[in-house]
Amino acid sequence: MQHEVTGNVSGLKASELKALERVYRRRVAPREVVSPELASFLAEVSASIHRQVGVLIDRRGEITHVFVGDASKIVLPDVGRLRGGAGRFRGLRLVHTHLRGEALTRDDLTDLALLRLDLVCAIGVDTGGRAGRLYLGHLLVDGPPDRPWRELPPEASHAPVTDFGELIAGLEAEHGKGRRGAATDRGKDRALVVHVAVGRGVESETRIGEVRELCRTAGVRVLDVMVQRRPSVDPKFLVGRGKLDEILLRAMQLGAEMVIFDHDLTPGQARAISEATELKVVDRTMLILDIFAQHATSRDGKLQVELAQLRYALPRLVEKNTMMSRLMGGVGGRGPGETKLEISRRRARERIHLLDKKLEELAADRRLRRSRRTGRGVPIVAICGYTNAGKSTLLNALTNGDTLAADKLFATLDPVSRRLRFPHEREVVMTDTVGFIRDLPRDLVAAFRATLEEMADADLLIQVVDASDPDRDQQVEAVGTILRDLELAEKPRLLVWNKADRVRGGEDLDQLARLEGGFVVSALDRSTFGPLLAAIEHGLWREGKSTALA
Repeated sequence: MQHEVTGNVSGLKASELKALERVYRRRVAPREVVSPELASFLAEVSASIHRQVGVLIDRRGEITHVFVGDASKIVLPDVGRLRGGAGRFRGLRLVHTHLRGEALTRDDLTDLALLRLDLVCAIGVDTGGRAGRLYLGHLLVDGPPDRPWRELPPEASHAPVTDFGELIAGLEAEHGKGRRGAATDRGKDRALVVHVAVGRGVESETRIGEVRELCRTAGVRVLDVMVQRRPSVDPKFLVGRGKLDEILLRAMQLGAEMVIFDHDLTPGQARAISEATELKVVDRTMLILDIFAQHATSRDGKLQVELAQLRYALPRLVEKNTMMSRLMGGVGGRGPGETKLEISRRRARERIHLLDKKLEELAADRRLRRSRRTGRGVPIVAICGYTNAGKSTLLNALTNGDTLAADKLFATLDPVSRRLRFPHEREVVMTDTVGFIRDLPRDLVAAFRATLEEMADADLLIQVVDASDPDRDQQVEAVGTILRDLELAEKPRLLVWNKADRVRGGEDLDQLARLEGGFVVSALDRSTFGPLLAAIEHGLWREGKSTALA
């Protein structure tokens, strides 16, 4: 195997490169962080070329990488960012020179944490080109998010005192104990949530609570939430570069497998953040799409979710390197050919076209069924509202139905219709629809537009609100915004304040209903349905099925 010197080698003499290549032949004893001879040689070479020089050393004491920086910093070679098993270190330690004899820098310690190195060591080089003090640092189990490391007292390079073998054995044992609790999370993704509050960020607590609920529904365990307040988002990383390092350090410290941003990332931001770490990067839309994919059971639902996922992924298909090219031989096929990226994009577009066609056929079938119901003169009432407001539970209670009702977001993806009989041989079709959420992804709205047509054909909308949710006013506003976007704002609508049994603190819900309008009910208590049922009947049959509500 040929050993190369990497990094800033431009301008180095052949003799200097040869001398650095010979470093690969050196060995370090198991107890040594760095041998006095190696420290002295690195300092001498570094002083002569006026650049920092570094090496990575494995547990056997062998040199695995030799690299060169500039006078003030060094860039590590690509050793990958995936760490080993829980509680384990990289198996490599970083040793490099500091031309001004300074202690460990923030960059040194960040590399230590992000790469989970065994240890980092800076060799101070004096004015004569000799190795001076050694500055050492290692990771801590429960250190603060911004400083998960410990710096050891400086020691002389010619007479080091730290026993590396003993130090790393103790650290691995300590880290192993700190990770035992992770066994209880098997089967769940472990995530660090990041919330960016732009401007005053008055809705931060509400947004954080909502993303926690989204994570719970998706089967993700939230290890911690990190918040940054900014006047505007960073165009490259969403958060600042320094905050991104802090986020990655915290994720590594907690053993997170992914970072979830409570904000939609542009394709460029997702790419830039992904390049900084091999942790899975998920934004708000991806999280919602994942929940929809888990809950889709019908053919319609599965097709609609796949369509939304493809529309989201298409602009994010980014070529990583030229290795993705595939040559096509023969006449007209010479040259680089069609890259895998182009193939992926073409196939994605073809699949989107096919899904659009299939969904339009299914939508036509639904329109035919609705026209038959309309022809029989049966009124249609669509139940809409914020996700997890209790729509399915209310439908079951009104119609003695068995629709899936769960304490999760987006438990209902497909419209479910049940009949409800009134006196005088009157009946209506009650339809449960997909729940709304603030900033509902546009791709989802487009994909589920056929499903949302159920509301367009309805004679009356029942907007269900969770009266016990402290964020209910914002939820009412969010639903109103979506209905306006769907051009349904003028549709006759009744407001229903649900979950009255959960309201605490003696709040007067009747007063709320008088001020805001609507009806107070508990979907678990049918005795509260009287005024609502009377309003539905009055609105539909006061002057005929199509009568608008006052």
